[in-house]
Amino acid sequence: QVQLVESGGGLVQAGGSLRLSCAASGITFGVYTMGWYRQAPGKQRELVARIANGGTTVYADSVKGRFTIARDNAKNTVYLQMNSLKPEDTAVYSCAAMIVVAPKYWGQGTQVTVSS
Repeated sequence: QVQLVESGGGLVQAGGSLRLSCAASGITFGVYTMGWYRQAPGKQRELVARIANGGTTVYADSVKGRFTIARDNAKNTVYLQMNSLKPEDTAVYSCAAMIVVAPKYWGQGTQVTVSS
């Protein structure tokens, strides 16, 4: 049974930081690209960042320089360090195990709320 379990969301003031974690089980973690997506109310889900097994990363323009994605293959975990948070970063953040750029498995999501 595949499980992706996110943690680390919460309420933070603008300018603050949060670190999200996503622990995977039931998959061969190392063969997947791992991604973080977010969906704000009334908006489409969007890719925030992804990291390939070899470490190559891709970021949305809106988070470049503020967010950092990392993975620990020994722990089957992917992280999203979010700094200089803005109210517009408020969303449900979900991790995904991806085949190249297509999500195959999803976590349940964690709420991030940034107050102004």
